Amino acid sequence: MLEDWNDLKLVLAIAREGALTRAATRMRVDHSTVYRRLKVIEDQLGTRLFDRTPGGAYRLTSAGERVAATAERIEAETQALDREVAGRDQRLTGRLRVTSSETLAYRLLTPEIARFRSVHPGILIELAVDNRVLSLSRRESDVALRPMRPRESDLWGRKLCDVAWAVYAAEHLDIEDADDPFGGLPVIGWSEATTGVRAADWVASHVVPERLVYRTSSMVNQLIAVRSGMGAALMPCYLADPEAGLRRVGPPVTEMVLELWLVTHGDLRTTARIRAFLDIVGEGLIARRASIEGR
Repeated sequence: MLEDWNDLKLVLAIAREGALTRAATRMRVDHSTVYRRLKVIEDQLGTRLFDRTPGGAYRLTSAGERVAATAERIEAETQALDREVAGRDQRLTGRLRVTSSETLAYRLLTPEIARFRSVHPGILIELAVDNRVLSLSRRESDVALRPMRPRESDLWGRKLCDVAWAVYAAEHLDIEDADDPFGGLPVIGWSEATTGVRAADWVASHVVPERLVYRTSSMVNQLIAVRSGMGAALMPCYLADPEAGLRRVGPPVTEMVLELWLVTHGDLRTTARIRAFLDIVGEGLIARRASIEGR
């Protein structure tokens, strides 16, 4: 019988990540620690919790599935209690964890955080720049700036504006084909390992792979490549319009319009520091609506 919550968290981390190395990263320990602790847990229970596949992935056994289900239930109850207590916090001090994508943090969010800090210097902002959608229910973050409408029923969000995208190139490059979305220029695209990114899918549907001259998983790096004259790339207008030496190859792409949302968990929206952040940062971004919408 497992009585230590940390043991249950370890099993849950391995189950979610499917690998010891990624589970160790999630738990901020080293690989050998995870391996050793898993062996102790399995010896204590007298059963194997994971099967290791030929590819090296860890898959739950039937016993492991029961342990992981129990861990998920305890985690959900613990997090619900944590959110309930945090939701009653009316102090304008403490730590506030915020997450956004790389480009939103680079161009939009950080200046607004600076403005927020000038009003509430007692609040420490911890910004996680991550293109993944971090879980607000599991308190991986308190507030998220997302280019999409929240789907989870327990989240509360505020739509700030739409987000326009267009194809950009360096000003000194001549447009060779006005009928081509990329102007007949070489194309800068996403790395082949990129999945679930709408912009990557749009590029893939409009150019053949042979036209790609550079691939990267970083949108900021794509911006630098365009600025260097390497080719043309699809980018959000808020990111590329302020850059000197760049121009739009064509008008904003209609099918790439996204929505910009500021999101938190419903249980946390009344927390003083979160409410203040939503108000101040939200209004600051709304004031920049024209540039975000590519107007």
